Amino acid sequence: MTQPDIDAQTQLELEAAAFRRLRKHLMEDRTDVQNIDMMNLAGFCRNCLSRWYQEAANERGIEMGKEDAREIFYGMTMAEWKANYQTDASAQTQDAFKQAFAENVGTDKG
Repeated sequence: MTQPDIDAQTQLELEAAAFRRLRKHLMEDRTDVQNIDMMNLAGFCRNCLSRWYQEAANERGIEMGKEDAREIFYGMTMAEWKANYQTDASAQTQDAFKQAFAENVGTDKG
């Protein structure tokens, strides 16, 4: 199958639309899916997405801190998200997270 001929602006708009849909899916449709489980299974989570958003802003000269990016991505503060949606993780899940985080994010991010 050949890829359709799409100009750069259209590609950018399609990618942005896909990102917005992913964000909606994670923030509204599947709040039951825990970040720790996402990281353990997929190597990224909502916090990674908000960090990538922050890094993109910073690369463009827009000052944005981690908590600011998370609040933009989550649509609420992390404290509110945790209170509303986060559940306790088992010791086994937490151990798996440490390994997944180190492999996918590194030790200097978080």
